[in-house]
Amino acid sequence: MNAPIALSCGEPAGIGPEIAVAAWDQLRERCPFVWIGDPRHLPAGSRFQEVRDLSDTAGICPDALPVLPLDFGSDATPGQAKAAHAKGVIQAIETAVSLTRAGQASAVCTAPIHKKALIDGANFAHPGHTEFLAALGGVQDVVMMLASEQLRVVPATIHIALADVPRVLTPARLRRTIEITAEGLRHQFSIDCPRIAVTGLNPHAGEGGAMGQEELDWINALLLEMAQSDDMVLTGPHPADTLFHAAARRRYDAAIAMYHDQALIPIKTLDFDNGVNVTLGLPFIRTSPDHGTAFDIAGQGLANPSSLIAALTMAQRMAHSR
Repeated sequence: MNAPIALSCGEPAGIGPEIAVAAWDQLRERCPFVWIGDPRHLPAGSRFQEVRDLSDTAGICPDALPVLPLDFGSDATPGQAKAAHAKGVIQAIETAVSLTRAGQASAVCTAPIHKKALIDGANFAHPGHTEFLAALGGVQDVVMMLASEQLRVVPATIHIALADVPRVLTPARLRRTIEITAEGLRHQFSIDCPRIAVTGLNPHAGEGGAMGQEELDWINALLLEMAQSDDMVLTGPHPADTLFHAAARRRYDAAIAMYHDQALIPIKTLDFDNGVNVTLGLPFIRTSPDHGTAFDIAGQGLANPSSLIAALTMAQRMAHSR
């Protein structure tokens, strides 16, 4: 058994615990991972084995989910987040990162968190999961990639109002997004000279200024300058409405879009159940299922583990590439 993936439990009142058990049932022989959390939060009747030292994996039984146990102090009620669990959720993430940076785990995979519970219970000071991981990794610039077998796409701006995109989308931001994406494709996806397609900001990529000026003002020039690099093939700006059909996708390894929906609508339409959230720019590998805590179905046996299975499998492939 190679170094396992460290899977943090996420919000224990969400679907994280039950999809972890379901994922282990399918991946135990080919993609080992260790779940980090309070065993009391696993579904009733789950087979698990507590482990304390990830450097000794010979004794792990493949029939039982390996659990690195933490004490959250109380049981979890599906669908009802408790502020009292916030410190445990944060500790699980910190532990996953520590194990991975120490080489005892090959990658970090994170189950969804509930930000309000973390704020209420632990004064969580980060905008989200990704920013917390960046702080743990000691870096500032990271990129969110959504990936599946059909498409890899990166939004240059993420959780901001559409009206704020032209202000936040600066040449420096787009340049750094392209650089981090190219580096991630080379080092974590084993693509020596990645092909990256960049969308325009405006409809039809501005159509020569008839539908917006940003392409003419600076986007065209920046992409032309960066396209001179010998270690990537950079094209654009492309009209976003023609960049994601099957024939177009064969011409690039990843697409960079200018804002959230421009990036996420295509991948969620193409492969809703198997999308994976990958954070590029960290000093360790991190993936996550591309869904939330799903409180409305937690504990009912309805949760689909496909995205978590895809996230764990992709983390394993990325670890091998690195």
